[in-house]
Amino acid sequence: MEFFSMEFLTALMAIVMIDLVLAGDNAIVIGLAARNLPKNQQKKVILWGTAGAIIIRSLATIIVVWLLKIPGLLLVGGALLIWIAIKLLAEEKGHDVKAGDNFWAAIRTIIIADALMGLDNVLAVAGAAHGSFVLVVLGLLISVPIVVWGSTLILKWVDRFPIIITVGAAILGWTASKMIVSEPFLKEYFANPVIKYGFELLIVAAVVFIGRAIKNKQQKANGTA
Repeated sequence: MEFFSMEFLTALMAIVMIDLVLAGDNAIVIGLAARNLPKNQQKKVILWGTAGAIIIRSLATIIVVWLLKIPGLLLVGGALLIWIAIKLLAEEKGHDVKAGDNFWAAIRTIIIADALMGLDNVLAVAGAAHGSFVLVVLGLLISVPIVVWGSTLILKWVDRFPIIITVGAAILGWTASKMIVSEPFLKEYFANPVIKYGFELLIVAAVVFIGRAIKNKQQKANGTA
């Protein structure tokens, strides 16, 4: 993939959107984990906790990029990403995170919670990067300020413009479909551009339709409960 080519810029834009949609909740976790500490310690905990979380996420993303080169794993990764995209639309995410009682406990909480919540982010960024470690690094550099400073802004945007979640889920679905059509043993079935792009559009449409249908059904059930 050539630098600053249309493919490169499109992949980078997808990674930025993925980070915006998926990193917001991780940012909230960081804030909640440090909420019981004195004000003078909160900034240090957030910085050190975020640093540890980013290091772990960096290693995990690089490992996943390498693993996706193993035959069959692009298909598996794409299927998982479709599930993640549907969940993003269908579920209301809570932030019931235990606050750390001391400096190191808060840092530990941040690192563990981010590692668990960041699995979707790692898989999505690795898939969107198409094996480019440069894109992985750029994606991580973009996610750092989002995780540390962007939580409040992201939540305000999402509350004001719910379409952001739908767009994010669609991008995840598109990333998943590109992973599947790139699977070596499936490439011959997608040699025809019409079939290839038709499949990608079908996956995006299915993710949005199924995710919204599940969410609507849950809202109706809660309304009649």
